[in-house]
Amino acid sequence: MHELALCESVLRILRNEAATHHFQRVRTVRLELGAFCNASPEALDFCFKAVTHGTLADGARLELVQLSGQAWCMNCGETVTVSDRLDNCPQCGTYELQIAAGDDMRVCELEVE
Repeated sequence: MHELALCESVLRILRNEAATHHFQRVRTVRLELGAFCNASPEALDFCFKAVTHGTLADGARLELVQLSGQAWCMNCGETVTVSDRLDNCPQCGTYELQIAAGDDMRVCELEVE
């Protein structure tokens, strides 16, 4: 379950931001999840609650923003939106796609006090 390691990394980010910006508590964490990041939203929510228990983010709400995947078509040269790594190009129909975006996860917003 790599979601546990991802949530531990998020907690490290929160601690670093708290030290830099001098806040004491995190109320909300908004994470952007790419379509291909292979993280289960349910597992992330469970692990986030477990990892943040007793920390500056104890009880914080985790909001997940799902982002679509993007790929560059080597045949027609277009950047297209795809929902699966095995999709074909919606422009020309070939399967010669190179993933360009959607395999990442990032903390995009914090609500703190």
